[in-house]
Amino acid sequence: MTPATINETIKLDYYIELVIRRRWFIIIPFCLSMIIGIYLAITLPRVYESETLILVEPQKVPASYVRPLTSIDVDSRISTISQQIMSRTNLEKIIDEFRLFTEPEFEGMYLEDKLEMLMKRINVNVTRGRGGSDAFKITYKGPDPQKVMQITNTLAAYFIEQNLKIREAQAIGTSDFLEDQLVNTRKKLEKMEESLKEYRTKHMGELPEQLDTNLRILERLQMQLSDKMESLRNAKDRLAMIGRTTLIPQAGQQPQGDVPEDFQTLEELKIQLANLQGRYTERHPDVIRLKKKIKHLEENLKTRKKEGTTPEGQESGADESITPESDMISFQRASVKKEIRDLQRDITQIKAQIRAYQMRVDTTPKREQELMDLQRDYRNLQEAYSSLLNRKLEAEIAVNMEKKQKGEKFRIIDPARLPEKPVSPNLKRLFFFALIAGLGTGLGIVLLMDYLDTSFKRMDDIESELGLSILATISPVYHGKDRFLQRINGMATIFSLLFSLSLLAGFAVLSFKGVEATRQLLGRFVEL
Repeated sequence: MTPATINETIKLDYYIELVIRRRWFIIIPFCLSMIIGIYLAITLPRVYESETLILVEPQKVPASYVRPLTSIDVDSRISTISQQIMSRTNLEKIIDEFRLFTEPEFEGMYLEDKLEMLMKRINVNVTRGRGGSDAFKITYKGPDPQKVMQITNTLAAYFIEQNLKIREAQAIGTSDFLEDQLVNTRKKLEKMEESLKEYRTKHMGELPEQLDTNLRILERLQMQLSDKMESLRNAKDRLAMIGRTTLIPQAGQQPQGDVPEDFQTLEELKIQLANLQGRYTERHPDVIRLKKKIKHLEENLKTRKKEGTTPEGQESGADESITPESDMISFQRASVKKEIRDLQRDITQIKAQIRAYQMRVDTTPKREQELMDLQRDYRNLQEAYSSLLNRKLEAEIAVNMEKKQKGEKFRIIDPARLPEKPVSPNLKRLFFFALIAGLGTGLGIVLLMDYLDTSFKRMDDIESELGLSILATISPVYHGKDRFLQRINGMATIFSLLFSLSLLAGFAVLSFKGVEATRQLLGRFVEL
């Protein structure tokens, strides 16, 4: 063996001998640590945890057929429901229903502290999938496993119920809002229809769709006017010819006097005036000039008649010269004059109609623009009404879908079960902590005592410190009393080791099997 190996072997033997010599400083702290650990494992308040997994199921009806009305995403909805669950009113209901915090240690606790403690026991953890929130867990912690399971299931049922209420309330609210908007839009649409009807009634004949009809009527009236004007000119020509005929002496009859030139001129001027009136208005300068001239001539003829120089002012014997031919001429003259008056009246009426229809044609572009504005507003309202009506129908279908629970909903996959093992205290962690604490404390004390002991512990220490060689060693001499004490010490050591191992085994079983399972195991062992 090399010197280094020999040195390490000597040190190992020394430490083993040191541990054996000071074994009680290791056994006693170890036993105390095991006892304390077992006591804490039995006496510490146990906290049980129960959880339920809830899946977020999409709506069963495809979104292409029925669009969902719930615009709130799943995370926001879960957060909203969580806030409702954590409300003071709901927590008080849970405390009263399950008789929580009725133990003596909670007798003097304020209600606010109880609510805060209960709130800390509830946890909602959202599990996000590839497409978003697919599921979430609801966990609850408490000292009573039965109540823990019941409260967890109650919270899950409350989540599902509140989700259905929120979705249904939002769908109904959307449907009611659309119904109100539909009623208001319908009233506006009816009012706009009435405005269109009144506008068409008020401006009948000036509407754009009547433009072609007005133009055709206007063209026909102009043709009628041309015909009437032509007829009027012909009638005036006939009247002029009749007038000239009456001034020519009959055959075989000597004229009794010359026909006054003014009389012949007056008839010609009247014919000219009639022609001008057929083409111009009464305010035309030529018409006004002819009227003045005709009036002046009529006044001259009246003056001559009074003086007896006109044919009408001749002696009465002239009546005897009237022949049947002159009666016929007078009749024709009266007929032509009546025809002229009728034609002039018709011409006046036709002109009035032409002005009226021309005004309609001129006003049509303005009416068309006004009507386009009204129709545009009407179409916009009609489109808005149709859109609201379609959305209202979709909202009603969505409401029925939510009531029949065919929409997105929460479904419990793993209901809460009765917890068998507490989550607090962590017995495995407590076991390893007590084991390490017991052994570490004992070994620490032994090493500390060895470090503080300044006596010679090995022969090598004497040689190295004093520089003297050791020639021989004398073994200790034990008396009978010393041997008796050694036997008692050995038996106590064996007993303490067995006791320590039993504590270690019991603590291990207690930590890995649980308190209840350990009690059942001990009960079976006692029965045996």
